[in-house]
Amino acid sequence: MPPMTTIALLFGSAYLLGSVPVGLLLTRWHKGIDIRGHGSGNIGATNVRRVAGNTLGSLTLLGDMAKGYLPVAAAQWLLPALHPGAPAAVAATAVAAFCGHLFPIALGFRGGKGVATALGATLAISPPAMIGVLLAFGVGLGLSRRVSVGSLTAAATLPGWVLWGTASWALSIGALIIAVGIAVRHWENIERLVAGREPPLI
Repeated sequence: MPPMTTIALLFGSAYLLGSVPVGLLLTRWHKGIDIRGHGSGNIGATNVRRVAGNTLGSLTLLGDMAKGYLPVAAAQWLLPALHPGAPAAVAATAVAAFCGHLFPIALGFRGGKGVATALGATLAISPPAMIGVLLAFGVGLGLSRRVSVGSLTAAATLPGWVLWGTASWALSIGALIIAVGIAVRHWENIERLVAGREPPLI
């Protein structure tokens, strides 16, 4: 199989895997509800936890992380022997999985905010970078008691942690694209934070 064909299939598979609405499926199967009509309406782990409990929230978190981890790990395994631009291709695979979560084709391109999927991709790219991102998330959450602040803090530091963990500008640029996507998807949270209406972690 030609390398470019392999890369194209990898990107497409990453997007499709990222598009799997884990939170929506779990809450529909176990609670008989459409999570989009409850709480904040988001399909991610935070809203699932608030609406359906800690167990489904944790499973959603792990499932969404797997959507980022698996395609990036596959890219790292397949590409070094096939393509000289492997870091850029791995970064693009991470972005494809992330975009799948944000814009899932099965949900009319209306998905989640991508934090857990980005975390899974970071774990595959650089475990030390993921630890740094988690520390940043913890600091933001601990100081504010708001998950959105933790997520935005983690996103703001993501490119730097990836550059530190990999010494790759291509991977860091991919992380920057993901960080911008997370910030854009949190725009309503930012507006609520400014207005003092963002709910705290319960």
